[in-house]
Amino acid sequence: MGRILAIDYGQKRTGLAVTDALRITANPLLTMETNQLQAWLTTELTKGEIDTVVIGLPTQLNGQPSDSMRYITPFMGWFRNRFPAIPLVPYDERFTSTLAHQAMITGGMKRKARQDKSVVDKIAACIILEDYLNAKR
Repeated sequence: MGRILAIDYGQKRTGLAVTDALRITANPLLTMETNQLQAWLTTELTKGEIDTVVIGLPTQLNGQPSDSMRYITPFMGWFRNRFPAIPLVPYDERFTSTLAHQAMITGGMKRKARQDKSVVDKIAACIILEDYLNAKR
């Protein structure tokens, strides 16, 4: 059983989180420029350590897809064509950025550090992954 990778896909930056080998905990991994994501995935997914990918789907309060889906949908198509053996699981990501900010405040992170959007992105990916793991249990 491999690890699960979560993607908080953004137009400029993408946050990533990954489980431990036993799929018990979710850990923030990194934030990268979105234009580097496909090359990173090509390198990392060929190692065989990750066997499932969860991608956050941005939805509005009424449950309808947000405008960000116009960026995510082509990426999902690329992923499924490039890695047909690795399941790509869409997962609702509503409020993950807000929850990430709250987690940073609760954790005692200084205001200046909380303004670093790259930290928010990888924490949001971690929240997506934690929610996914909890739903699977």
